[in-house]
Amino acid sequence: MERTQQGPRARYREQTRTEIKDLALRQLAEGGGTSLALTRIAKEMGLSGPALYRYFGGRDDLLNALIRDAYDDAAAAMARAAARSAKGSRGARARLHDLAGAYRAWAIAQPHRYVLIQGDPVPGYVAPADTLERARAVLGPFLPLFAAGNPGPAVAATVDEMTAWLAADATVGAWVARYVPEVGDALDASSGEALSASAREAPDASAGEGTAAAEARAASALAGAVLAWTQLHGSVSLELAGQFAGMAHRGSTLLGAHMDLLADAFGLE
Repeated sequence: MERTQQGPRARYREQTRTEIKDLALRQLAEGGGTSLALTRIAKEMGLSGPALYRYFGGRDDLLNALIRDAYDDAAAAMARAAARSAKGSRGARARLHDLAGAYRAWAIAQPHRYVLIQGDPVPGYVAPADTLERARAVLGPFLPLFAAGNPGPAVAATVDEMTAWLAADATVGAWVARYVPEVGDALDASSGEALSASAREAPDASAGEGTAAAEARAASALAGAVLAWTQLHGSVSLELAGQFAGMAHRGSTLLGAHMDLLADAFGLE
């Protein structure tokens, strides 16, 4: 397939948009989400305010681009970590630690971008709907690890709620199926039916057993990924906020302990 060649005008536009985003990120790094000011960006670039609006429709449009970029970058980092970790004979527990380490490393390397997507909302700003799929892409690599788990009593209630979520929201089943394709055939993501009626009424039938097993794996995957996210977000956010200052532990040590507890709860080896 031939790559589309950009003309000089399109290249200049893209370069200018990139420069605007870089300056916006610098503002965010220096003063947080409320510090973003298009007039300052325009001044630094030698542009008039109206000229800047040829590239972004306003503050929210610029924030949309920054948030999409941040999610996509974080998702790419997690995908690379998952691919590296999958090589060899590393077990699910070790791979969980690898993914948690990659998540923390991305956040520590660019805390202003992490806070943009995981911190307090910018006042008056509503993120676009497509950020949901981007956020799910960040957590997607966790799904296959927990799909192979054996959830214990400590997480049983969460697994039950994830089962209900699968039944209520077709997009959730589709998300799991993208990362755990072997359960995709049994999860009817298009209709939102996570478990067929035949599986409920005839648990002894081989087809029903297969569907029920796939549903259980999908629910385990979701429960593990959501719990991993809460542990990651809590630990990493506290570390970035400087809440561990003066304490003896390292952020990586605390996060590792959280992941081991989670692995124990799901029987990951």
